[in-house]
Amino acid sequence: MTAEHEAFMRRCLTLAENALANGETPVGALLVRGGRVIAEATESTRREYDPTAHAEVQAIRAACRHDQSLDLTGCTLYTTVEPCVLCGYVIRRAGVGRVVYGVETGQAGAVTSRYAILADTALAGWPPPPDIVAGVLPRECRDLLDRRVTRAGGA
Repeated sequence: MTAEHEAFMRRCLTLAENALANGETPVGALLVRGGRVIAEATESTRREYDPTAHAEVQAIRAACRHDQSLDLTGCTLYTTVEPCVLCGYVIRRAGVGRVVYGVETGQAGAVTSRYAILADTALAGWPPPPDIVAGVLPRECRDLLDRRVTRAGGA
């Protein structure tokens, strides 16, 4: 794990804290190109009444608008949790080159579940799978998720 990965993940953790403070699932994500953040977002499904408003998707939307392009080749996506299958699809279609995350999602994860769309090399006509870096600041990322469960009364 590099110091750069840790620094960007710390920014994601700050974003995730903001999401938690606003009643959202504590997930923060950002897109980086050439060592510079070009977009960042938090989970906003509840605020926007939009089940697709995951932090990763929101960050990719912002990055595409920033670049005025659907091609995010050369970008790294940082996120506090393993992207889910929905986010994995968006990441692949945008051509994001690397995904760095803190903790695994579980059964809906786009890397570690049976629906590993971020690792699948057999998707004809799609951009290649991104490089994956897992386990960056996992304790801090897990602690935030655990706080969400505690606040929700175990739900």
